[in-house]
Formats: sequence, structure tokens, C-alpha cells
Amino acid sequence: MSVLGYILLMALVTNLIRVIPLLLIRGEIKNRFVRSFLYYVPYVTLAVMTFPAVVQATQSPIAGAVALIAGIAAAWFGLGLLPVAAICCAVVLVLELFL
Repeated sequence: MSVLGYILLMALVTNLIRVIPLLLIRGEIKNRFVRSFLYYVPYVTLAVMTFPAVVQATQSPIAGAVALIAGIAAAWFGLGLLPVAAICCAVVLVLELFL
């Protein structure tokens, strides 16, 4: 199979994944479990892609893990995205200098 064939197959599969739910589900979804599941899917997907990268993006996985914990703590106390990111960067910088 050529590269063009692979690209066309990928485009077909990608579009089918998006079109099939529109064809199968016509009305409003009333089931609370399904609605809750669909609400949290984007957050879970983002977390699954982001958390491993946070630990692996640094020279020391320990620095990444500590920065992740510091970021979670900062967010828990109500800080916004920019302060949390700055705290995480500062933690990684300090730990990378000393480890």
C-alpha cells in the first residue's frame, strides 16, 4: 500500500469516528452516566497525554514529578494557569540546578 493509500485510510477512519455518533444519536442524551462520561472525556484525554510528558520533559524525572506535585498544590489553592506554570518552571529550574 502506498503512502497516499495510508493517508486516505487515515482520513476515512478519522471522519468515520466523528460522523457515526452523529448518525446514531439523534436526540438529546438523557442518561446522567453517559452525559457525565462524555463531559469528562476531554479532561481525561488531556491528562493522559500531559502527565507523562511533564515527568519526561525534564533532565531528571524527579524534578518533573516534584514540579507536578507543586503545580497540583498551587492549583488546589486556587492559583491560575500562569502562576501555576511559573511555579512549576521555577521548581524544575531549582531542582535541575541542584540535582
